[in-house]
Amino acid sequence: MKAIRRFTVRPVLPGPLAPLAELARNLRWSWHAPTRDLFHDVDPERWAASGRDPVKLLGSVPPARLAALAADADFLRRLGETVDDLREYLTGARWYQERQDGTPGTELPRAVAYFSPEFGITAALPQYSGGLGVLAGDHLKAASDLGVPLIGVGLLYRHGYFRQSLTRDGWQQEHYPVLDPNELPLTLLREPDGTPAQVRLALPGGRDLCAHVWQAQVGRVPLLMLDSDVEGNDLGERDVTDRLYGGGSEHRLLQEMLLGIGGVRAVRAYCRLTGHPEPEVFHTNEGHAGFLGVERVHEHVRAGLDFDSALEAVRAGTVFTTHTPVPAGIDRFDRELVAHHFGPGAELPGLDVDLILRLGMETYPGGEPNLFNMAVMGLRLARRANGVSTLHGRVSREMFQGLWPGFDAEEVPISSVTNGVHAPTWVAPEVIRLGARRIGARRMDRALSVGGSDRWDAVADIPDADVWRLRRELRGQLVDEVRRRLRDSWRQRGAATAELGWTDEVLDPDVLTIGFARRVPSYKRLTLMLRDPDRLMRLLTHPERPVQIVVAGKAHPADDGGKRLIQDLVRFTDDPRVRHRVAFLPDYGMAMAQKLYAGCDVWLNNPLRPLEACGTSGMKAALNGCLNLSVLDGWWDEWFDPDFGWAIPTADGSAIDDHRRDDLEAAALYDLLERRVTPRFYEHGPEGLPDRWIEMVRRTLTRLGPKVLAGRMVREYVERLYAPAARAHRLLDAGAATAFAAWKARVRAAWPRVAVDHVEATAVGTTAELGATLALRVRVRLGELTPDDVEVQAVAGRVDPDDHITDATPVPLKPTGAPGPEGTLLYEGPLPLDRTGPFGYTVRVLPSHRLLATASELGLVAVPSETTGEEAGVLMR
Repeated sequence: MKAIRRFTVRPVLPGPLAPLAELARNLRWSWHAPTRDLFHDVDPERWAASGRDPVKLLGSVPPARLAALAADADFLRRLGETVDDLREYLTGARWYQERQDGTPGTELPRAVAYFSPEFGITAALPQYSGGLGVLAGDHLKAASDLGVPLIGVGLLYRHGYFRQSLTRDGWQQEHYPVLDPNELPLTLLREPDGTPAQVRLALPGGRDLCAHVWQAQVGRVPLLMLDSDVEGNDLGERDVTDRLYGGGSEHRLLQEMLLGIGGVRAVRAYCRLTGHPEPEVFHTNEGHAGFLGVERVHEHVRAGLDFDSALEAVRAGTVFTTHTPVPAGIDRFDRELVAHHFGPGAELPGLDVDLILRLGMETYPGGEPNLFNMAVMGLRLARRANGVSTLHGRVSREMFQGLWPGFDAEEVPISSVTNGVHAPTWVAPEVIRLGARRIGARRMDRALSVGGSDRWDAVADIPDADVWRLRRELRGQLVDEVRRRLRDSWRQRGAATAELGWTDEVLDPDVLTIGFARRVPSYKRLTLMLRDPDRLMRLLTHPERPVQIVVAGKAHPADDGGKRLIQDLVRFTDDPRVRHRVAFLPDYGMAMAQKLYAGCDVWLNNPLRPLEACGTSGMKAALNGCLNLSVLDGWWDEWFDPDFGWAIPTADGSAIDDHRRDDLEAAALYDLLERRVTPRFYEHGPEGLPDRWIEMVRRTLTRLGPKVLAGRMVREYVERLYAPAARAHRLLDAGAATAFAAWKARVRAAWPRVAVDHVEATAVGTTAELGATLALRVRVRLGELTPDDVEVQAVAGRVDPDDHITDATPVPLKPTGAPGPEGTLLYEGPLPLDRTGPFGYTVRVLPSHRLLATASELGLVAVPSETTGEEAGVLMR
C-alpha cells in the first residue's frame, strides 16, 4: 500500500552529540571540509546514502551508533573543535567589519536584502535550475565569508526544479519529487507565541495568498524562503510555489508578486522578530523580484509621501542586476493581467494602478506598449544597475538604450560587475590540501574566500610532478563517477545489468578529458561539436592523441528544441564506436558539477556570441587547474589570455547566416583541438611530463584564480554599489525625497523649452594641431530653468566615418553674464585638442543636481539642431 503522507521521525541525539544538530542546520558545512569530514565519520555508508546531507544522515543513524559516538572521546573532541570554529566564524570580525572605520559619511550599509528567484547553495536544498541560482548561492556564501550583513530572500519550491532522466531513445523525461521542508536544513520563522510567521497578499475577488517563511542559515547569512503551501490557501494559491519556472503567465506573475512584495514583508517580519538591522539597500537579482520596489513605494506612501517622492526614496537604495543578454529571456506580462492584480480589491490598494503600470510598460522606441517588462521595471526602480561581465554590461546598455533617449549606448547608466564563484564550494578538497601544504590552511582559506591579491605566486613553487599527479587523481575520480552515473542512467533507460559490461571501460584516466555542462537553450549550442560527426569521431579515437568528452545539461521542460539537441547528442554517445570516449550524464546538478569541474582538463564553452552573460562554469573549472576552450563571450572575453586556454574564433559578421556560422565555428573548434590542444597535452618533456601543459595550469591558478572569486565580486558590489546606495538612501529622507521629486518634475516640465541656440569655436593659435585649444562660445535657452539646474558640456573625441564620436570626453563649460530674454545664457570654455586624427565635438545641456546618480538618469538632453550644428562647423579666427 502507498502511504498518504510521509514524514521523518527524527532521532533524539544524546546530550554530548547535540551540537551535531547545530552544525547540520548551518549550511556552512556545504563548503567547510572539516565539518563534512566529521559527518562522514558519523557513519560513512549512511553519509554516502544520504547524498552527503547531514540532516538526512542524522535522521537515519541507529541509536546504537549514536550511543557509541557519545562515548568516543576523540570524536567528541573533534565535534567540540568544529562547533567552536563555526561559532567563531559566525561572530568574529571579518573583512566587512574591518572596513567599518566609523568615519561619518563612509559607513557601510547596516544590512542589505538580496532577492533572487532561485538559490543554489547545495544539492541538499534543490532550489535552483542553473547559473542564476548558483551565482546567487555563491553571492550569499561569499557575503558570509566577508561578513557582509546580507539577508537572502527567495521562494521555497515544493518540487524544486525537475529531475532529469532519459528514455531508451534519448528523450528527456522530467520528474518532480515532492520536498518536505521538515526534511531540509530549514527552520520555520515563528512569532513569539510559537505560531508560524505569515506574509499575506491580497488577490482579486477578495481572496488572500498566505505564505510561511522558512529560514536557511548560510553561514552568517539568513536566507528567507516563502512557501505558499499552507493551510488556509485555496488549492490554486497553495500551488503558487510549486515549481521553479513552472506554470503559465498568471502563475509566474503570482510567484513574482510573492517574491517581491511578500519578500519585503518577510524581511520586515524577520527583522522585527530577530532584531536584525533593517536593510538600507535592496538588491534585485534579475527582474523576477522587481515588485519589491513597488512594495517599498507603497510603504512610503502609507507613511505620508506622494508616489513620486516615494519612488525617489526607494530608487536611492536599490541595486538591480540584469543577467539577460536577449529580450526574449525577460519575463513580460500583458498589461491587463498586471492591472487586474493591483489596485482596489487586490494588492497595494493605496497606489494608483496606472502609476504602477508606468514603471514596467515598454513605452520607448522599439518596445511593445501593451507589455509589462520586469527588467524595465527593475531599471526604473533602481538608481544603480549592472550587468555581470564587461561585455554583458555593453550588451545591456545597447539593449535598454531606449529607456534613455538622446544618449549614446555607452552613457546608459548600467555598469558591470563581473561574476565570480565561491572557491571553497567548487575547488576540490585535493586542490585545497595541496595549496594548504604550501602556505598553510588559514592562509589558503583566506585566499579562496576573501581574496584581494592579484596573484597566487605560491602556486608557482609547486613541483610539476605534484601538479600532474593531482590532475591525474582528479581525472581518475571523474572516470569512476562517470561510469557509476552512466550505469545508473542506462538502467533507468531500461537496460539489463548483463548488457552494461561496456560501462566498465568508459573513459580513461590518462586521456585528455573535455567537459561541457550547462542548461540547454539553443544559443549555448550543445551540439556544435557534432557539426562534423566523422571529424569528431576521429578526434575521439585518435590512436596517439585521443580525446574524451563528458557532457551534461537540462533543457527547460517546455523547450522541445532543447530536448531534441540532447537526443541528438545522446544518440551519438550511444554509438558503440565512441561510447567509451564520450558520455552524456543526465540530471546535471551541483553534486555532479563539483566532480566535473575538478576532473576535466579542458572546459568547453561555445555559445553564440554575445549571448552568454557571464558563464561561470569555466571559472569553477579554472580554479581546479582546468584550461578553458571558449568563444570570447562573457567573462572569457574579458580575461582571456593564451596562458589560460584557447579562444574559439567567431564568425559573427552580419552577412553570415546561422547555419554557415555554426559550420565555421565548429571547424575552428576542431582545428584548435587537433593542432593546438591535444599536441600540447600529449607532448612530454625530458622528465616524462607535459611541461607546457602544466605551465598553463600553473598560470591559470596563479593569475586567473584570484580574478574569478566570488569574494572579489562581492567586495566590488559593496564598494561600487552597496555603499553608494546606502549613502544615497540616508540622504533621501522624506523631506529630501519630496524636494528631489519636485525638482525632477519641474525640470521635466521645463525641458521642452531648453535648447542650444548657437555654437562657435575660435582656434587659439594658428591651426588645429595636437596641443592646440579651441575657445568655445555656446548660447543656450534655459526657459524657466536656472544655471543651477543644468550643466552645459562640450563633448569631444575621435570620430568615425559617420561623424560619430567614439571615445567621447565631456568638458564642462561655464556661464558668463546674466540670463537674457527667455533664459538665454552664454557659456564659454576651452576645448583642448588632445588627440590626433579625425576629431569632432558637439555640445549639450544636461540636468544637474547633487542627488543624481548619473547625468543621464532623467533621460533628458538638449543638443544643437542640425542647422546650429552646421553653423558651428566653421572655425572662427
